[in-house]
Amino acid sequence: MIAALLLLCAAALIAVPHVLVRAERLRRSPRAALILWQALSLSAVLCLLGAGPIAWLRPRPLPPVPGGVVTALATIASLGVLIHLLVRTHDVDRRIRTARDEHRQLVDLVGRHEGEHTRVLKSEQVAAYCVPGARSRLVITDALTALPSDQLAAVVAHEEAHLRERHDLVLEFFTVLHTATPRFMRTDAALTEVALLIEIIADRAAWQEVGEVSLARAILSLAEAAGEQVPTGISAGAGAAATRIRLLLSDEPAPWQTLALYLFCVAAPTTPPVLSVLVAG
Repeated sequence: MIAALLLLCAAALIAVPHVLVRAERLRRSPRAALILWQALSLSAVLCLLGAGPIAWLRPRPLPPVPGGVVTALATIASLGVLIHLLVRTHDVDRRIRTARDEHRQLVDLVGRHEGEHTRVLKSEQVAAYCVPGARSRLVITDALTALPSDQLAAVVAHEEAHLRERHDLVLEFFTVLHTATPRFMRTDAALTEVALLIEIIADRAAWQEVGEVSLARAILSLAEAAGEQVPTGISAGAGAAATRIRLLLSDEPAPWQTLALYLFCVAAPTTPPVLSVLVAG
């Protein structure tokens, strides 16, 4: 019985992202929403990992034929997720670290050194990004340095927030959990939403340093340079730049709403182990 319950729980948790990606109100509490996404993904993986072992421990309450089917399905789900999780963790870690090392060496070689970890590339394209890790790099282009000083400061503050809070590790962790679940049970919109939440958190950090006007102008400048269409009237459903600017102007959520999100963050990953222990006992 517990194996079937865990499989149903995993299916429900994996279906939840389809609803959450439409709940734009969550973006007003980006840090809590980001943790909620991580907690739900972790909970889904724990459900699938625990289904097999629990089915072997508690197969007797069900009749022989359905009980055998449930046990087989639970075992396949647990082994599949475990193997995929191990392989993906190793693959993602190796691939990302190799790419970062090569990229860091490249920008050190061709970029102009400005300070300990800032590199300026010769380019007419307005762009900025960071190469995270133990020897992190902040990479900007010559064209970006031509922006007004307040906008340049906003972009730098945004990228420094990514490096300081190690948003790369958050995104990698979510990516591994996301890809550990069967393809037909997940949605790539979840990855897009988590990436957007990370951008919003970095925006909040930059906002504290340069103010909302400078930050909004910097976002617009980068979006226009990238060819992103930003409508004159910022509305729901617009591009990422428009969404980020609109969230800068939105009211802070009520404290109880953020608290409720954090309670869900705690409940989601702890429920599967607690259920398993109760039934197995």
